[in-house]
Amino acid sequence: MARTERLGIIMNGVTGRMGMNQHLIRSIAAIRADGGVRLRSGRRVMPDPILVGRNEDKLAALARAHGVERWTTDLDKALANKADTLFFDAATTQMRAGLLMKAIAAGKDIYCEKPTADNLKDALAVARAAHKAGIRHGVVQDKLFLPGLRKLKMVIDSGFFGRILSVRGEFGYWVFEGDLQPAQRPSWNYKLKEGGGIILDMLCHWRYVLDNLFGEVRSVSCLGAVHVPKRWDENGKAYKADADDAAYATFQLEGGVIAHINSSWCTRVRRDDLVTFHVDGTHGSAVAGLTKCWTQARVNTPKPVWNPDEPQPIDFYRTWDEVPDTSVHGNGFRAQWELFIRHLYDKSPFPWDLTAGAKGVQLAEAGLKSWAERRWIDIEPLKV
Repeated sequence: MARTERLGIIMNGVTGRMGMNQHLIRSIAAIRADGGVRLRSGRRVMPDPILVGRNEDKLAALARAHGVERWTTDLDKALANKADTLFFDAATTQMRAGLLMKAIAAGKDIYCEKPTADNLKDALAVARAAHKAGIRHGVVQDKLFLPGLRKLKMVIDSGFFGRILSVRGEFGYWVFEGDLQPAQRPSWNYKLKEGGGIILDMLCHWRYVLDNLFGEVRSVSCLGAVHVPKRWDENGKAYKADADDAAYATFQLEGGVIAHINSSWCTRVRRDDLVTFHVDGTHGSAVAGLTKCWTQARVNTPKPVWNPDEPQPIDFYRTWDEVPDTSVHGNGFRAQWELFIRHLYDKSPFPWDLTAGAKGVQLAEAGLKSWAERRWIDIEPLKV
């Protein structure tokens, strides 16, 4: 019978929405329920998490609900336990760099959410400390594991596009202000002093999506906005929302591809999904959402004629073909957890480390600088 190895994981910040739903419930708890992560040798790795946070009641309830035996409000004590070798963080962005430094000093391997810091200097310091300490480290890059983007990657790899010309991304939805209906995102997202802002939040994502699918980002022009200056928090108290809630960014990529991505918590959705990427190439185009992807080849492209005096006779949606589901795509967060665990034990490649995390912060910082100075900002290669 194949041996099962225990992996002790210090999971910090799992009482929040993302940490709880995607990382604890749909990743670690699901992996445990399925008997662990299978390695090349046939052995299995069973995650044994300890939940860390500030609210005892929330931690205890979460642990009971998902079969987790251990929880604590004492992070220092958890870090001192040599039997727990991996530190995971999904808490607030402002605290992340400091927490990662503590975990690195304690000799822990690192897996964490992004952004890895709220500024490039700290993100680079964390990456350098990890490299110097010789630990293993990874950063969540969840959008790469979306079924829609995995299908899009297959379309790219097939050569379908010919030469890719441009990418147009639309991300966002209406986040309620909190008075008419409760907001579906936490209030700190809209407060600068608490690390809020959609540029810091989303340009980290767009960096790894663009770099991995279309070409390295070489420059950015970004305009941010605070469209909704007054919101209501979780307790129904009004507050000044001073962090950017929308961003309109254009990127020049290696190889000449032009990308433009709108990110907004102040838009109402009338498109295929909450996020879509429209890619145009010389031989074809594609549109990918969270789970689906559609293509239109050069020979299947309709030939519309501009005529404002007559209703449009072409149903443009019907001229696209859906990429079929040829394989099963599970939860993307779980898939990346499993890859990272195999990286720890099988030494399989895992390219999305803290340096990749710093590149995301670099682009977010450049986007903020572009907005402040109203100009293009070049993206220089990082030296870690």
